[in-house]
Amino acid sequence: MPHARFQRRVADLLAAADVRIDGPRPWDMHVHDPRTYARLLGQGSLGLGESYMDGAWDAPSLDGLLFRLLAARLDERVPGAGQLWDALRARWLNPQSRRRSGQVGRRHYDLGNDLYRAMLGRRLVYSCGYWRRATTLDQAQEDKLDLVCRKLRLQPGMRVLDIGCGWGEALKYAAERYGISAVGITISREQAAYARELCAGLPVEIRQQDYRDLDEPFDAAFSLGMFEHVGVRNYATYFGVVRRCLPPHGLFLLHTIGTNRSVNRTDPWIARYIFPNSMLPSAAQIARAFDGSFVLEDWHGFGTDYDRTLQAWRDNIEAAWPALDPVRYDERFRRMWRFYLAASMATFRSRRSQLWQLVLSPQGVPEGYEAPR
Repeated sequence: MPHARFQRRVADLLAAADVRIDGPRPWDMHVHDPRTYARLLGQGSLGLGESYMDGAWDAPSLDGLLFRLLAARLDERVPGAGQLWDALRARWLNPQSRRRSGQVGRRHYDLGNDLYRAMLGRRLVYSCGYWRRATTLDQAQEDKLDLVCRKLRLQPGMRVLDIGCGWGEALKYAAERYGISAVGITISREQAAYARELCAGLPVEIRQQDYRDLDEPFDAAFSLGMFEHVGVRNYATYFGVVRRCLPPHGLFLLHTIGTNRSVNRTDPWIARYIFPNSMLPSAAQIARAFDGSFVLEDWHGFGTDYDRTLQAWRDNIEAAWPALDPVRYDERFRRMWRFYLAASMATFRSRRSQLWQLVLSPQGVPEGYEAPR
């Protein structure tokens, strides 16, 4: 029977990652639908994620399973259908063009503030926390925001730009603790509305705007978790926008997920269900994009902190599901969200993804720059 043949092939692949079909360990895969094996072999990561969403298989420790698959690099042995088209599309088109840039806002960030409020904790900060001293998610996010402010050497009266301001938490923190005024931009309607309410009464302006339209002076600028949506074809434009907005010795902090190898597209399951038109930059791609335009003052990596942040988000959302709308967030959506969080944990735990904070200056800090940690 074809199912048996496909099952043997999948079992052999999984064995290389120390995963068994219907085994007793938390990271073993329990298959409920025999058609799953053909989907995994024919569609790679897309088939893996979609079949999980369909309830075709489970694992008590989903992140444990996916970590082992990535650590064994099984994704490279089963690339999946559609990869060639994805590669050609990324090569010849600009998926992050101005016309397409709003898609991720509508499909991901506008899902519902109730979902993100339940998951992200006291502050709606949708980027990696800083766990050097923190023992809770809320403290890790506050420590991250303070680290950003200290790296930028913020002082009262400075005018600061936040590219991709999310729900406005970073600007609120900087305005209240460091006395700055600010402009934040986002392409998400829901985020902009929330951020305006959050920052009411503070010298903070929130705009629903594409970063390419920025052309005005600021003393400092930062971007937390937005660069993943820019795309390699637009990196030089992005850094050009930042440079024209900063004074010669101003500082810009870029906080971004990164990858170890230069690519021009993202995982097909992530692109279809979570972040359309996204891609993770490599260190080489980032450096080439600002070559000759900025002085690199600091490059700080703390990617393992993202695994811990994601685990905290998972704990929050799993506790909150009973209180969230079961129609809007039905079982398939919840399985999709579980797979998204678990896969993200696995990429950082396996060191396939990184988290970087870069500090850049158009002409450099004259007296030199000592980076806070």
